[in-house]
Amino acid sequence: MRRRGSALVARARERIRAAAEHDPHTWPERDDDRAILVRDDEVDADDGPPDAASNGAAPSDGASAPPLGSPAPGAPDLDSPGGVSGPPGGGRPQRSAARRLRERAGSGTDDDGPVPSALLIAAAWSWRLILVGGALYLLLQVVAVLLEVFVPVLVALLLAALLQPGAGVLIRRRWPRSLAALTMLLVGILVVAGIITLVVNRVVADWSSLTGQVSQGLTQVQDTITRTFPITQRQLDQLVSQAQDAIGANQSAITSGAISTAGTVTQVFTGLLLTLLTLFFFLKDGRSIWLWLVGLMPRPARAYVDEAARRSWRTLVSYVRATVAVALIDAIGIGIGLLVLRVPLALPLAALVFIGAFIPIIGSFIAGTVAVLVALVSNGFWVALITLGVVLLVMQLEGHVFSPLLLGRAVRVHPLAVVLSIACGLIVAGVFGALIAVPVVACANVAGSYLVHRHDGPRPPEPRPDRAEPAVSAR
Repeated sequence: MRRRGSALVARARERIRAAAEHDPHTWPERDDDRAILVRDDEVDADDGPPDAASNGAAPSDGASAPPLGSPAPGAPDLDSPGGVSGPPGGGRPQRSAARRLRERAGSGTDDDGPVPSALLIAAAWSWRLILVGGALYLLLQVVAVLLEVFVPVLVALLLAALLQPGAGVLIRRRWPRSLAALTMLLVGILVVAGIITLVVNRVVADWSSLTGQVSQGLTQVQDTITRTFPITQRQLDQLVSQAQDAIGANQSAITSGAISTAGTVTQVFTGLLLTLLTLFFFLKDGRSIWLWLVGLMPRPARAYVDEAARRSWRTLVSYVRATVAVALIDAIGIGIGLLVLRVPLALPLAALVFIGAFIPIIGSFIAGTVAVLVALVSNGFWVALITLGVVLLVMQLEGHVFSPLLLGRAVRVHPLAVVLSIACGLIVAGVFGALIAVPVVACANVAGSYLVHRHDGPRPPEPRPDRAEPAVSAR
Protein backbone atom coordinates (compact mmCIF):
# COMPACT_ATOMS: atom_id res chain seq x y z
CA MET A 1 0.00 0.00 0.00
CA ARG A 2 2.88 2.35 0.90
CA ARG A 3 4.62 1.51 -2.34
CA ARG A 4 1.48 2.30 -4.33
CA GLY A 5 1.04 5.60 -2.46
CA SER A 6 4.66 6.56 -3.15
CA ALA A 7 4.16 5.84 -6.86
CA LEU A 8 1.05 8.05 -6.96
CA VAL A 9 2.87 10.91 -5.19
CA ALA A 10 5.84 10.62 -7.57
CA ARG A 11 3.51 10.66 -10.56
CA ALA A 12 1.71 13.75 -9.23
CA ARG A 13 5.00 15.56 -8.70
CA GLU A 14 6.08 14.68 -12.23
CA ARG A 15 2.82 16.01 -13.68
CA ILE A 16 3.19 19.25 -11.73
CA ARG A 17 6.76 19.69 -12.96
CA ALA A 18 5.79 18.98 -16.58
CA ALA A 19 2.87 21.43 -16.39
CA ALA A 20 5.16 24.12 -14.96
CA GLU A 21 7.63 23.70 -17.81
CA HIS A 22 5.31 23.19 -20.78
CA ASP A 23 1.96 21.53 -21.32
CA PRO A 24 2.69 18.64 -23.69
CA HIS A 25 -0.92 18.48 -24.99
CA THR A 26 -1.24 22.03 -26.36
CA TRP A 27 -0.51 23.29 -29.87
CA PRO A 28 3.13 24.23 -30.29
CA GLU A 29 3.52 28.00 -30.56
CA ARG A 30 4.87 29.47 -33.79
CA ASP A 31 8.05 31.47 -33.60
CA ASP A 32 6.44 34.64 -34.99
CA ASP A 33 3.57 34.49 -32.49
CA ARG A 34 5.62 33.97 -29.31
CA ALA A 35 6.61 36.92 -27.16
CA ILE A 36 9.99 35.45 -26.15
CA LEU A 37 13.51 36.60 -26.62
CA VAL A 38 15.08 33.18 -27.24
CA ARG A 39 13.80 30.71 -29.82
CA ASP A 40 13.40 27.03 -29.02
CA ASP A 41 16.36 26.06 -31.13
CA GLU A 42 18.56 28.88 -29.79
CA VAL A 43 19.76 27.27 -26.59
CA ASP A 44 22.80 28.64 -24.87
CA ALA A 45 25.87 26.48 -25.01
CA ASP A 46 26.16 26.62 -21.25
CA ASP A 47 22.80 24.94 -20.80
CA GLY A 48 23.87 21.90 -22.76
CA PRO A 49 21.53 19.43 -24.43
CA PRO A 50 18.23 18.66 -22.83
CA ASP A 51 18.21 15.89 -20.27
CA ALA A 52 17.03 12.75 -21.97
CA ALA A 53 16.18 11.07 -18.71
CA SER A 54 13.93 13.91 -17.64
CA ASN A 55 12.03 13.77 -20.96
CA GLY A 56 11.49 10.06 -20.70
CA ALA A 57 13.41 9.08 -23.89
CA ALA A 58 16.75 9.78 -25.53
CA PRO A 59 16.90 11.27 -29.00
CA SER A 60 18.09 9.01 -31.73
CA ASP A 61 21.34 9.58 -33.59
CA GLY A 62 21.09 12.24 -36.25
CA ALA A 63 17.69 13.39 -35.05
CA SER A 64 17.16 16.92 -33.81
CA ALA A 65 16.44 17.56 -30.18
CA PRO A 66 12.83 18.23 -29.18
CA PRO A 67 11.79 21.82 -28.38
CA LEU A 68 12.82 23.27 -25.07
CA GLY A 69 10.59 22.02 -22.26
CA SER A 70 8.78 19.42 -24.40
CA PRO A 71 9.10 15.65 -24.18
CA ALA A 72 10.44 13.60 -27.01
CA PRO A 73 7.87 12.65 -29.65
CA GLY A 74 8.05 8.96 -28.78
CA ALA A 75 8.15 9.31 -24.98
CA PRO A 76 5.50 7.38 -23.01
CA ASP A 77 2.62 9.47 -21.72
CA LEU A 78 2.63 9.87 -17.95
CA ASP A 79 -1.16 10.08 -17.79
CA SER A 80 -1.99 6.95 -19.71
CA PRO A 81 0.33 3.94 -19.66
CA GLY A 82 1.41 2.97 -23.13
CA GLY A 83 0.30 6.31 -24.58
CA VAL A 84 2.43 8.59 -26.69
CA SER A 85 3.21 12.09 -25.53
CA GLY A 86 3.25 15.16 -27.78
CA PRO A 87 0.84 17.18 -29.87
CA PRO A 88 -1.48 15.62 -32.42
CA GLY A 89 -0.26 15.17 -35.95
CA GLY A 90 -0.73 17.85 -38.56
CA GLY A 91 0.55 20.76 -36.51
CA ARG A 92 -1.19 24.03 -35.87
CA PRO A 93 -3.77 25.11 -38.49
CA GLN A 94 -2.47 28.10 -40.43
CA ARG A 95 -4.50 31.24 -41.12
CA SER A 96 -5.02 32.02 -44.77
CA ALA A 97 -3.39 35.06 -46.34
CA ALA A 98 -6.78 36.63 -47.12
CA ARG A 99 -7.89 36.24 -43.51
CA ARG A 100 -4.69 37.85 -42.20
CA LEU A 101 -5.18 40.70 -44.70
CA ARG A 102 -8.75 41.25 -43.57
CA GLU A 103 -7.68 41.25 -39.94
CA ARG A 104 -4.99 43.86 -40.61
CA ALA A 105 -7.45 46.01 -42.57
CA GLY A 106 -10.06 45.72 -39.81
CA SER A 107 -7.59 46.60 -37.08
CA GLY A 108 -6.44 49.66 -39.04
CA THR A 109 -2.74 48.81 -38.64
CA ASP A 110 -0.25 48.67 -41.44
CA ASP A 111 1.87 45.61 -40.75
CA ASP A 112 4.54 44.27 -43.03
CA GLY A 113 1.81 43.23 -45.51
CA PRO A 114 2.12 44.27 -49.16
CA VAL A 115 -1.10 46.43 -49.32
CA PRO A 116 -1.88 49.10 -46.69
CA SER A 117 -5.35 49.16 -45.21
CA ALA A 118 -5.97 52.73 -46.43
CA LEU A 119 -5.42 51.58 -50.02
CA LEU A 120 -7.76 48.62 -49.50
CA ILE A 121 -10.53 50.94 -48.26
CA ALA A 122 -9.93 53.40 -51.11
CA ALA A 123 -10.08 50.58 -53.66
CA ALA A 124 -13.31 49.23 -52.18
CA TRP A 125 -14.96 52.67 -52.39
CA SER A 126 -13.53 53.33 -55.86
CA TRP A 127 -15.04 50.37 -57.65
CA ARG A 128 -18.41 50.98 -56.01
CA LEU A 129 -18.35 54.63 -57.09
CA ILE A 130 -17.36 53.58 -60.60
CA LEU A 131 -20.35 51.22 -60.77
CA VAL A 132 -22.76 53.88 -59.48
CA GLY A 133 -21.35 56.46 -61.91
CA GLY A 134 -21.69 54.03 -64.80
CA ALA A 135 -25.30 53.32 -63.87
CA LEU A 136 -26.07 57.04 -63.72
CA TYR A 137 -24.40 57.58 -67.08
CA LEU A 138 -26.50 54.83 -68.68
CA LEU A 139 -29.62 56.32 -67.10
CA LEU A 140 -28.81 59.74 -68.57
CA GLN A 141 -28.25 58.17 -71.99
CA VAL A 142 -31.67 56.50 -71.83
CA VAL A 143 -33.25 59.80 -70.78
CA ALA A 144 -31.51 61.58 -73.68
CA VAL A 145 -32.90 59.04 -76.16
CA LEU A 146 -36.43 59.27 -74.70
CA LEU A 147 -36.29 63.00 -73.92
CA GLU A 148 -39.54 63.70 -75.76
CA VAL A 149 -41.28 61.36 -73.32
CA PHE A 150 -39.50 62.28 -70.10
CA VAL A 151 -40.03 66.03 -70.48
CA PRO A 152 -43.86 65.84 -70.68
CA VAL A 153 -43.94 63.37 -67.78
CA LEU A 154 -41.81 65.63 -65.54
CA VAL A 155 -43.82 68.74 -66.49
CA ALA A 156 -47.03 66.84 -65.72
CA LEU A 157 -45.56 65.82 -62.36
CA LEU A 158 -44.82 69.46 -61.46
CA LEU A 159 -48.30 70.54 -62.54
CA ALA A 160 -49.84 67.64 -60.62
CA ALA A 161 -48.06 68.86 -57.47
CA LEU A 162 -49.74 72.24 -58.03
CA LEU A 163 -53.25 70.95 -58.88
CA GLN A 164 -53.45 67.79 -56.74
CA PRO A 165 -54.50 69.58 -53.51
CA GLY A 166 -57.51 71.04 -55.35
CA ALA A 167 -58.42 67.64 -56.78
CA GLY A 168 -58.10 66.16 -53.27
CA VAL A 169 -60.58 68.71 -51.92
CA LEU A 170 -63.10 67.79 -54.62
CA ILE A 171 -62.63 64.06 -53.99
CA ARG A 172 -63.21 64.56 -50.25
CA ARG A 173 -66.49 66.24 -51.17
CA ARG A 174 -67.49 62.97 -52.86
CA TRP A 175 -66.76 64.02 -56.41
CA PRO A 176 -65.82 61.12 -58.70
CA ARG A 177 -62.09 60.92 -59.26
CA SER A 178 -62.39 61.32 -63.02
CA LEU A 179 -64.60 64.39 -62.70
CA ALA A 180 -62.34 66.00 -60.06
CA ALA A 181 -59.22 65.41 -62.20
CA LEU A 182 -60.92 66.75 -65.33
CA THR A 183 -62.16 69.84 -63.48
CA MET A 184 -58.72 70.77 -62.15
CA LEU A 185 -57.20 70.10 -65.58
CA LEU A 186 -59.68 72.49 -67.22
CA VAL A 187 -59.01 75.11 -64.54
CA GLY A 188 -55.29 74.95 -65.24
CA ILE A 189 -55.82 75.19 -69.00
CA LEU A 190 -58.13 78.20 -68.61
CA VAL A 191 -55.65 80.03 -66.38
CA VAL A 192 -52.75 79.50 -68.78
CA ALA A 193 -54.88 80.42 -71.79
CA GLY A 194 -56.06 83.59 -70.06
CA ILE A 195 -52.50 84.69 -69.28
CA ILE A 196 -51.36 84.03 -72.86
CA THR A 197 -54.35 85.93 -74.30
CA LEU A 198 -53.71 88.93 -72.05
CA VAL A 199 -50.03 89.06 -72.96
CA VAL A 200 -50.69 88.78 -76.72
CA ASN A 201 -53.35 91.48 -76.61
CA ARG A 202 -51.06 93.91 -74.78
CA VAL A 203 -48.19 93.24 -77.20
CA VAL A 204 -50.46 93.95 -80.20
CA ALA A 205 -51.85 97.09 -78.58
CA ASP A 206 -48.45 98.54 -77.62
CA TRP A 207 -46.52 97.47 -80.70
CA SER A 208 -47.13 100.62 -82.77
CA SER A 209 -46.08 102.98 -80.01
CA LEU A 210 -43.21 100.70 -79.05
CA THR A 211 -41.55 100.91 -82.48
CA GLY A 212 -41.42 104.72 -82.37
CA GLN A 213 -40.15 104.74 -78.81
CA VAL A 214 -37.51 102.14 -79.64
CA SER A 215 -36.17 104.20 -82.54
CA GLN A 216 -35.97 107.28 -80.34
CA GLY A 217 -34.38 105.26 -77.56
CA LEU A 218 -31.74 103.84 -79.89
CA THR A 219 -30.88 107.37 -81.02
CA GLN A 220 -30.49 108.43 -77.38
CA VAL A 221 -28.34 105.39 -76.67
CA GLN A 222 -26.08 106.23 -79.62
CA ASP A 223 -25.72 109.82 -78.42
CA THR A 224 -24.89 108.62 -74.91
CA ILE A 225 -22.26 106.19 -76.24
CA THR A 226 -20.57 108.83 -78.40
CA ARG A 227 -20.52 111.33 -75.53
CA THR A 228 -19.32 108.90 -72.88
CA PHE A 229 -16.89 106.59 -74.69
CA PRO A 230 -14.03 107.45 -77.08
CA ILE A 231 -15.95 106.44 -80.21
CA THR A 232 -17.30 108.55 -83.07
CA GLN A 233 -20.66 108.37 -84.79
CA ARG A 234 -18.98 107.11 -87.98
CA GLN A 235 -17.38 104.18 -86.14
CA LEU A 236 -20.71 103.35 -84.53
CA ASP A 237 -22.45 103.37 -87.92
CA GLN A 238 -19.76 101.04 -89.27
CA LEU A 239 -20.41 98.59 -86.42
CA VAL A 240 -24.15 98.66 -87.16
CA SER A 241 -23.54 98.05 -90.88
CA GLN A 242 -21.20 95.16 -90.11
CA ALA A 243 -23.90 93.60 -87.93
CA GLN A 244 -26.42 93.96 -90.76
CA ASP A 245 -23.98 92.37 -93.22
CA ALA A 246 -23.41 89.46 -90.85
CA ILE A 247 -27.15 88.87 -90.61
CA GLY A 248 -27.43 88.92 -94.41
CA ALA A 249 -24.55 86.49 -94.81
CA ASN A 250 -26.20 84.04 -92.41
CA GLN A 251 -29.63 84.31 -93.99
CA SER A 252 -29.51 80.72 -95.22
CA ALA A 253 -28.72 79.49 -91.72
CA ILE A 254 -31.59 81.56 -90.34
CA THR A 255 -33.95 80.13 -92.99
CA SER A 256 -32.91 76.56 -92.19
CA GLY A 257 -33.41 77.35 -88.52
CA ALA A 258 -36.94 78.52 -89.29
CA ILE A 259 -37.62 75.31 -91.20
CA SER A 260 -36.34 73.24 -88.26
CA THR A 261 -38.52 75.37 -85.98
CA ALA A 262 -41.57 74.05 -87.83
CA GLY A 263 -40.55 70.54 -86.80
CA THR A 264 -39.97 71.82 -83.28
CA VAL A 265 -43.50 73.26 -83.21
CA THR A 266 -44.84 69.82 -84.13
CA GLN A 267 -42.84 68.26 -81.30
CA VAL A 268 -44.07 70.91 -78.88
CA PHE A 269 -47.68 70.25 -79.85
CA THR A 270 -47.21 66.49 -79.40
CA GLY A 271 -45.48 67.03 -76.06
CA LEU A 272 -48.32 69.31 -74.94
CA LEU A 273 -50.94 66.65 -75.65
CA LEU A 274 -48.84 64.02 -73.84
CA THR A 275 -48.42 66.38 -70.87
CA LEU A 276 -52.17 66.97 -70.57
CA LEU A 277 -52.94 63.25 -70.83
CA THR A 278 -50.29 62.34 -68.25
CA LEU A 279 -51.47 65.12 -65.92
CA PHE A 280 -55.04 63.83 -66.05
CA PHE A 281 -54.01 60.32 -65.01
CA PHE A 282 -51.67 61.66 -62.31
CA LEU A 283 -54.58 63.59 -60.80
CA LYS A 284 -56.97 60.66 -61.14
CA ASP A 285 -54.84 57.59 -60.29
CA GLY A 286 -51.61 59.00 -58.89
CA ARG A 287 -51.64 56.98 -55.66
CA SER A 288 -52.68 53.81 -57.46
CA ILE A 289 -49.84 54.17 -59.96
CA TRP A 290 -47.35 54.64 -57.12
CA LEU A 291 -48.63 51.61 -55.20
CA TRP A 292 -48.17 49.51 -58.32
CA LEU A 293 -44.56 50.69 -58.60
CA VAL A 294 -43.95 49.98 -54.89
CA GLY A 295 -45.27 46.46 -55.41
CA LEU A 296 -42.36 45.77 -57.78
CA MET A 297 -39.82 46.35 -54.99
CA PRO A 298 -38.63 43.84 -52.35
CA ARG A 299 -41.12 43.45 -49.52
CA PRO A 300 -38.77 44.54 -46.66
CA ALA A 301 -38.00 47.84 -48.45
CA ARG A 302 -41.54 48.80 -49.44
CA ALA A 303 -42.47 50.66 -46.27
CA TYR A 304 -39.29 52.77 -46.23
CA VAL A 305 -39.45 53.57 -49.95
CA ASP A 306 -43.11 54.54 -49.65
CA GLU A 307 -42.41 56.85 -46.71
CA ALA A 308 -39.47 58.46 -48.52
CA ALA A 309 -41.68 59.04 -51.56
CA ARG A 310 -44.43 60.56 -49.39
CA ARG A 311 -41.97 63.02 -47.85
CA SER A 312 -40.55 63.89 -51.25
CA TRP A 313 -44.03 64.49 -52.63
CA ARG A 314 -44.91 66.82 -49.74
CA THR A 315 -41.65 68.68 -50.39
CA LEU A 316 -42.46 69.00 -54.09
CA VAL A 317 -45.98 70.29 -53.37
CA SER A 318 -44.61 72.87 -50.92
CA TYR A 319 -41.90 73.91 -53.38
CA VAL A 320 -44.31 74.39 -56.29
CA ARG A 321 -46.80 76.34 -54.16
CA ALA A 322 -44.12 78.61 -52.73
CA THR A 323 -42.51 79.15 -56.13
CA VAL A 324 -45.83 80.15 -57.71
CA ALA A 325 -46.51 82.57 -54.85
CA VAL A 326 -43.04 84.12 -55.07
CA ALA A 327 -43.27 84.39 -58.86
CA LEU A 328 -46.65 86.09 -58.55
CA ILE A 329 -45.26 88.59 -56.04
CA ASP A 330 -42.27 89.34 -58.30
CA ALA A 331 -44.49 89.83 -61.34
CA ILE A 332 -46.90 92.14 -59.48
CA GLY A 333 -44.10 94.22 -57.95
CA ILE A 334 -42.10 94.69 -61.16
CA GLY A 335 -45.27 95.12 -63.23
CA ILE A 336 -46.52 97.94 -60.99
CA GLY A 337 -43.14 99.64 -61.24
CA LEU A 338 -43.16 99.40 -65.05
CA LEU A 339 -46.70 100.77 -65.24
CA VAL A 340 -45.82 103.72 -63.01
CA LEU A 341 -42.74 104.50 -65.12
CA ARG A 342 -44.85 104.15 -68.31
CA VAL A 343 -42.58 101.52 -69.79
CA PRO A 344 -44.22 99.86 -72.82
CA LEU A 345 -45.10 96.15 -72.70
CA ALA A 346 -45.43 96.31 -68.91
CA LEU A 347 -47.83 93.34 -68.69
CA PRO A 348 -45.84 91.10 -71.07
CA LEU A 349 -42.69 91.91 -69.13
CA ALA A 350 -44.48 91.10 -65.86
CA ALA A 351 -45.54 87.76 -67.37
CA LEU A 352 -41.92 87.14 -68.37
CA VAL A 353 -40.85 87.84 -64.78
CA PHE A 354 -43.50 85.36 -63.54
CA ILE A 355 -42.18 82.62 -65.82
CA GLY A 356 -38.54 83.38 -65.04
CA ALA A 357 -39.12 83.18 -61.29
CA PHE A 358 -39.57 79.40 -61.61
CA ILE A 359 -35.79 79.24 -62.10
CA PRO A 360 -34.53 80.51 -58.72
CA ILE A 361 -31.96 83.32 -58.56
CA ILE A 362 -31.06 83.24 -62.26
CA GLY A 363 -34.53 83.44 -63.86
CA SER A 364 -35.64 86.58 -62.04
CA PHE A 365 -32.33 88.28 -62.85
CA ILE A 366 -32.65 87.55 -66.58
CA ALA A 367 -36.27 88.70 -66.74
CA GLY A 368 -35.40 91.88 -64.85
CA THR A 369 -32.52 92.55 -67.24
CA VAL A 370 -34.92 92.35 -70.20
CA ALA A 371 -37.24 94.85 -68.50
CA VAL A 372 -34.34 97.26 -67.92
CA LEU A 373 -33.23 97.00 -71.57
CA VAL A 374 -36.76 97.71 -72.80
CA ALA A 375 -36.92 100.73 -70.52
CA LEU A 376 -33.53 101.88 -71.79
CA VAL A 377 -34.40 101.80 -75.50
CA SER A 378 -37.92 103.16 -75.01
CA ASN A 379 -37.73 105.68 -72.15
CA GLY A 380 -34.08 106.63 -71.87
CA PHE A 381 -31.23 106.21 -69.42
CA TRP A 382 -32.78 107.63 -66.24
CA VAL A 383 -36.00 105.60 -66.51
CA ALA A 384 -33.89 102.50 -67.12
CA LEU A 385 -31.86 103.30 -64.00
CA ILE A 386 -35.04 103.64 -61.91
CA THR A 387 -36.32 100.37 -63.41
CA LEU A 388 -33.09 98.69 -62.36
CA GLY A 389 -33.63 99.95 -58.81
CA VAL A 390 -37.18 98.55 -58.80
CA VAL A 391 -35.97 95.16 -60.03
CA LEU A 392 -33.21 95.01 -57.42
CA LEU A 393 -35.62 96.00 -54.64
CA VAL A 394 -38.11 93.27 -55.60
CA MET A 395 -35.34 90.67 -55.85
CA GLN A 396 -34.01 91.59 -52.40
CA LEU A 397 -37.49 91.28 -50.90
CA GLU A 398 -37.86 87.91 -52.60
CA GLY A 399 -34.54 86.55 -51.35
CA HIS A 400 -34.71 87.80 -47.75
CA VAL A 401 -38.44 87.95 -46.95
CA PHE A 402 -40.80 86.05 -49.24
CA SER A 403 -38.77 82.94 -50.07
CA PRO A 404 -37.79 82.14 -46.43
CA LEU A 405 -41.34 82.91 -45.26
CA LEU A 406 -43.15 80.84 -47.88
CA LEU A 407 -40.71 77.98 -48.35
CA GLY A 408 -39.87 77.71 -44.66
CA ARG A 409 -38.41 74.35 -43.67
CA ALA A 410 -40.06 72.45 -46.51
CA VAL A 411 -37.15 72.97 -48.90
CA ARG A 412 -33.82 73.14 -47.07
CA VAL A 413 -31.27 73.64 -49.85
CA HIS A 414 -28.24 75.88 -49.51
CA PRO A 415 -28.00 78.73 -52.07
CA LEU A 416 -24.69 77.32 -53.32
CA ALA A 417 -26.38 73.97 -53.97
CA VAL A 418 -29.16 75.82 -55.81
CA VAL A 419 -26.71 77.64 -58.12
CA LEU A 420 -24.64 74.51 -58.79
CA SER A 421 -27.73 72.39 -59.48
CA ILE A 422 -29.07 74.99 -61.92
CA ALA A 423 -25.69 75.10 -63.68
CA CYS A 424 -25.62 71.30 -63.97
CA GLY A 425 -29.21 71.32 -65.23
CA LEU A 426 -28.32 73.87 -67.91
CA ILE A 427 -25.38 71.75 -69.07
CA VAL A 428 -27.32 68.48 -69.13
CA ALA A 429 -30.77 69.54 -70.39
CA GLY A 430 -30.73 73.24 -71.19
CA VAL A 431 -33.54 75.49 -69.93
CA PHE A 432 -35.69 72.54 -68.93
CA GLY A 433 -32.84 71.14 -66.84
CA ALA A 434 -32.51 74.46 -65.04
CA LEU A 435 -36.26 74.44 -64.40
CA ILE A 436 -36.35 71.03 -62.71
CA ALA A 437 -32.89 71.08 -61.09
CA VAL A 438 -33.91 72.65 -57.78
CA PRO A 439 -37.02 70.49 -57.11
CA VAL A 440 -35.05 67.36 -58.01
CA VAL A 441 -32.26 68.28 -55.58
CA ALA A 442 -34.77 69.19 -52.84
CA CYS A 443 -36.70 65.91 -53.17
CA ALA A 444 -33.49 63.87 -53.34
CA ASN A 445 -32.22 65.61 -50.21
CA VAL A 446 -35.39 64.80 -48.25
CA ALA A 447 -35.60 61.19 -49.45
CA GLY A 448 -31.90 60.51 -48.92
CA SER A 449 -31.90 61.98 -45.41
CA TYR A 450 -34.85 59.82 -44.42
CA LEU A 451 -33.40 56.61 -45.86
CA VAL A 452 -30.07 57.19 -44.08
CA HIS A 453 -31.80 57.66 -40.70
CA ARG A 454 -34.74 55.31 -41.33
CA HIS A 455 -33.97 53.15 -38.28
CA ASP A 456 -33.94 56.06 -35.83
CA GLY A 457 -37.73 56.14 -35.51
CA PRO A 458 -40.62 53.67 -35.64
CA ARG A 459 -41.21 51.64 -38.77
CA PRO A 460 -43.64 53.37 -41.16
CA PRO A 461 -46.93 51.67 -42.07
CA GLU A 462 -46.83 49.06 -44.78
CA PRO A 463 -48.22 50.12 -48.18
CA ARG A 464 -50.94 48.03 -49.80
CA PRO A 465 -49.90 47.33 -53.39
CA ASP A 466 -52.79 44.88 -53.68
CA ARG A 467 -55.17 47.88 -53.70
CA ALA A 468 -53.51 49.33 -56.80
CA GLU A 469 -55.12 48.80 -60.14
CA PRO A 470 -52.95 46.54 -62.30
CA ALA A 471 -51.11 48.21 -65.15
CA VAL A 472 -52.17 45.43 -67.54
CA SER A 473 -55.21 43.23 -66.97
CA ALA A 474 -56.60 40.38 -69.03
CA ARG A 475 -60.34 39.90 -69.28
